[in-house]
Order: sequence, then structure tokens, then C-alpha cells
Amino acid sequence: MTDNHSISEWFYRKRLLAPLLRGAVEDHPVVILTGARQVGKSTLLQEEAPFNQWRYVSLDDFDALARAERDPPSTWAGVDRVVLDEVQKSPGMLSAVKQVVDQRRRKMRFVLSGSAHLLLMQNVGETLAGRAVHFSLLPMCLSEIRGDSAGSVLSELFKGRFPEEADIQSVPEEPFSHMVKGFLPPLLTLTSPAAVTRWWEGYVATYLERDLRRLTQVESLSDYRYVMESLALRSGQMMNQTEVSRDTRVSQPTVHRYLNLMEVSCLLIRLPAFARNRTKRLIKTPKVYWVDPGLASYLAGHFDSSGLESSREAGGIFETLVLLHLQAFAQLLVPRPRLSYWRTTSGKEVDFVLEQGKKLLAIEVKLAGTARYVDTEGLRAFLDEYPETVACVLVYTGREIKRLHEKIVAVPWSALA
Repeated sequence: MTDNHSISEWFYRKRLLAPLLRGAVEDHPVVILTGARQVGKSTLLQEEAPFNQWRYVSLDDFDALARAERDPPSTWAGVDRVVLDEVQKSPGMLSAVKQVVDQRRRKMRFVLSGSAHLLLMQNVGETLAGRAVHFSLLPMCLSEIRGDSAGSVLSELFKGRFPEEADIQSVPEEPFSHMVKGFLPPLLTLTSPAAVTRWWEGYVATYLERDLRRLTQVESLSDYRYVMESLALRSGQMMNQTEVSRDTRVSQPTVHRYLNLMEVSCLLIRLPAFARNRTKRLIKTPKVYWVDPGLASYLAGHFDSSGLESSREAGGIFETLVLLHLQAFAQLLVPRPRLSYWRTTSGKEVDFVLEQGKKLLAIEVKLAGTARYVDTEGLRAFLDEYPETVACVLVYTGREIKRLHEKIVAVPWSALA
């Protein structure tokens, strides 16, 4: 074992998605794994069995890329288990994969990994329809960082089973350090705020100067950066492109295009509005979130916990943290629940709704150490409109699991992990 491999293995944390990937390759000839830069796609595929025994080819390597362009089948000559990383750099490779899968469907297995989500999926849709399944790797959640098994609070609530009231920790898990630092694997070894800030500085610079130029032509990187920063100040808010255009002095069509590029890069999430309308008129505008709260904090200009804690953006960035953990939970379920938010034209709102078939789980997020009945107003309004909802959750920063209503329970944010 090489020294480099030893270091990688020493710091590797098991990912919750790995068992799903293992199950998928048993049933499907091609598995697609996407995600933002530095979420750990390559590390997962090099460390987790059985993929660590497969042939691993990264098209970041110029020689491997040249080989893939000139003679794609030579890339998997002599083997039938292949990981192709950064595969979006060679679009022609997908046609070659399709051809060999059609010829040897029962034999060949591929994992295709890449960061440019929508561009990659467009090519997959054209060439690998009916042959591939798709997964997206998120930043790490708290249980992955700690090496804990996946929590069951949300799973039990989805079944309509409420947890017992209890103190789950002697000291509440303080969220602000997590919100500033973020949840990408390379951040695990960094301890000082300055080191974290330098890392995010390099991350954004690399994205702007390298990854973005590969995706498309951007006329002004400084304008693109202004739009990113403006959106970070609005993390957790309804998307208003006109407002962003006015504040950044970037045209609205350009803002729209930049938003799409951020989604293509797997950095930005547009959370749709809940669409099951009955009697109330609902807002339909999506809300915008960054994939990692640390990225949102950095772009919003918050480089330490105390500055973030006293900022007006703190609540939205805390929602970003909670959304990350809800996504991590949702991707483990089959079928995968839909995530949305609910807001009426009269102002009643619930931050997140998990919808799986006819099952509904409503979640309200409060950046507060105390869970109060008055904080459940939106959840109670949702229950009035959708009485079939199995449970409602008030996520907060305290330490107690506490019942607030027949169908409403307060849960510390760390228990979601």
C-alpha cells in the first residue's frame, strides 16, 4: 500500500450513499455518480468495496483522456468492472459505453462519475437511456463526519412513530461553527478559521477560473462572482431574479443563465414550491439554497462563528444546513421523497415538506435554543390544510426532543444527522 493511499484511507469516512451504489451495480450495467467539486466522489470510488477493486480511470489525466478520445474500448480492455471519473470531459465515451453494454449487458459494469450534473445527464439521456441509474453525492452530513450510523428519528416519524421526550445531549450541538466551516471532506482536517477561509477562497477561485470555463463562456467572471455573493445573501429565500439583477447590475437574462450554470455545477439548489393545492392559494416561486452552508457563509462574507451568529443571513444559512441533512436522509429512501417548501399567499409557511407518495412530513426550522408552541404556527396551518400529514417537526438548536402537539415534535438539528 502506498503512502498516499494510507493517508487517504486514514482520513476516509464511510458515506451513507455507498450501500445504495453497491446495490445499484448489481442490477444495472451503468451507475452515474455526480456531485459538486470536492464532495468526495473519487475518494468514495477508490476506497469503498467493490469499486476499489475495479479499474479506475480518471479523465483528468491527459494521457487517459487522449486514449479515451482515440480508442475508447482500450480503456476497459481485459476487465469488465470499470470506474470512469470526470467522464463529461469525453462525451464520445458515452457512446462507446452504450455499445459495449449492449453487447455484453450481463457482463459489463460501469460507474461514470462527474461534476457537471445537467450536461452529463443530457448526454446520458441521449445515449444510455434504460441502461443507467443516477445518484448525486452530497457534502458530508454530521453522522458521516462522526462515523455514526444513520439516525432513525426522521425514519420513525415518516412511519408516524414519534420519539420519546428526552435530553439527547448534555450540551447542545452548536451549529455556527459547522455553518462557517461547511461539510466538504477536505475541511475535516482544518482547525483554524483562517485555514477554512483560505480553503474556500481557493475553492471558489478554482471553480471560477477552471471548472466554469469548461462548462461555458462567461463574459465577466467578476459579474458571475457578484451574482454568487448576492445569492448567498439570499440563501433560504424565494428567488427574485429582478432583485438580484438590480443589486448586481447584471442583466436579468444573464442572471438567469448564471443561475443555471450554478445548478449545472451542483453548487446551487432551487427548491420547488409544494404543488398539492386544495383550498389555499400557494406561492409557486422556488427558493434558492447553496449545496453547502460553508460556501454560503463564505460568499456572504462571514468568516467566523461570531460574525455569522449576529448576521441577518444566519437563519437562511441554518436552513441550508438542515436542508443538506434532509437531502442526505431522502436519498436513502426508495422511492426517494420529493423535497419542497409550502407558502400561502397569505404568508403561512413551512420551510420544508418531504413527500413520498401520499405520505407528508412537514419541517419548520428555527435558529433558537428553545422550542416554543408559538413557533409551530406554520406547521399547524399545514396540518389544518393537510390533516393526513404523518408528522410535523420543529428543528431547533436545543438539546431536547419535545412533543409540542399531537402531531408536532421539536427535534435538535443534530438529531437529524
